Amino acid sequence: MFDELQDLYQQVILDHCKHPRNFHEIEQPTCSADGRNPLCGDQLKLFIVLEGEVVKEISFTGSGCCISKASASLLTEAARGKTRAEVEALFGLVREMVTTGKVTGEVGKLAVFAGVYRFPARVKCAILAWHAVVSALKGGGQTVSTEAAAA
Repeated sequence: MFDELQDLYQQVILDHCKHPRNFHEIEQPTCSADGRNPLCGDQLKLFIVLEGEVVKEISFTGSGCCISKASASLLTEAARGKTRAEVEALFGLVREMVTTGKVTGEVGKLAVFAGVYRFPARVKCAILAWHAVVSALKGGGQTVSTEAAAA
């Protein structure tokens, strides 16, 4: 059963890596942020259109490893329609999950990253887009780095 579940998770990650969702630049975003992972070479830019406190549209561009790209793709799907506070709360759940392997709260498809904690070098790949989305929502607009942010 575990092997079947692991295979399914790998398929979801590979699908989002090869065919990332919402992979384009939004022309006039409400906010945006760049993310860099110097150890792996991942780099991305997130674009968000807010309607009040709600994420109406979200996309990303960039390049990186499969985990990084799949994480950003799944993030865009998970964040759309949520409020700033809900996205920030989800960031906390995802950060705990990728660093400990424990799934607490409702993370939906993001649970595919629960096994990342077993590969410490990949934790920063999986969490990069999440640091960027929090920075964008706070209006920072600056580049976030996995080397400056606690994964």
